[in-house]
Amino acid sequence: MELGFEVAPIEAHVRTHTGRYLDPWYKRLRDAYVATMADLGVTTAMGGSEFLEAMARSKQADPTMALLVGAIKATAKGGIGKLRQRSRGQVPYYEPWLALSRETWRPDIRASVLASQRIGLHRKLMKTAAAADLYPVAIGTDAIVYPSPGPSPLDVLPQTPEGKPVPGTFRLGVSPGMVKHQGTQTVLWAEAQFEEAGAVFNLANLIKTDPTAGEGE
Repeated sequence: MELGFEVAPIEAHVRTHTGRYLDPWYKRLRDAYVATMADLGVTTAMGGSEFLEAMARSKQADPTMALLVGAIKATAKGGIGKLRQRSRGQVPYYEPWLALSRETWRPDIRASVLASQRIGLHRKLMKTAAAADLYPVAIGTDAIVYPSPGPSPLDVLPQTPEGKPVPGTFRLGVSPGMVKHQGTQTVLWAEAQFEEAGAVFNLANLIKTDPTAGEGE
C-alpha cells in the first residue's frame, strides 16, 4: 500500500489474543550480542569510519570471543528456523513428525518475522533510492550489493550535509537493524563469477571479502 498498490485481502486467519511472543528471547540475544561485541571493542556509540575500523580490529581478537559471537548468531537463526522445523526422516512421508506436537512449532510466527525483515529492507532500499538515486545490482536474503566508486561503504551510503546517514536509509552499526560491511569486490571479479556460474547467479551470495564472516552482515 505504501508503494501505491491496492491491497484487498480475500481471506484471513486471525487470533483474538495478541502478544509480543518473541520479545524476551529477542532481547536476551540482542543484549548478549551487543555486550559481546563491546568486549571485542565494537560499541553501539560508534558510527561511520570508527565502526568500520573497530570491526576490522575485532576479527583479530580472541578466537574464543569470535566463537561466542557466532554462537549467538546461530542461536538466533536456529531459533527462527525451529519455529518451522521440518521432518528429518523420522517418520514416513506425509505422516506427522515430532516437532508438530510442540507448542513452539509456529510457522506463522516465522513467516511474520521474515516478512517484517523483508519489509524493513525494502523500505530502506526505497529511501536510499529516493535520497541518492542509488539502486542495488543484487539483493540476497540478508545482503545488498551496490555499485560504488570506492571500497568502503562510506563511499556509497547517502549522508546529510552534516555527515550523518540520511534518515530511513542503511546505517552502519552494531545494533540490531543496522548494517555491517560484508565485502567489496571488483567489477572484473563479478564478471568472472558470471562467466563461471552462468546467467542464473546472485552476486549477493558471494560478495563477502572475508569467507569466515558470519551471515546477516
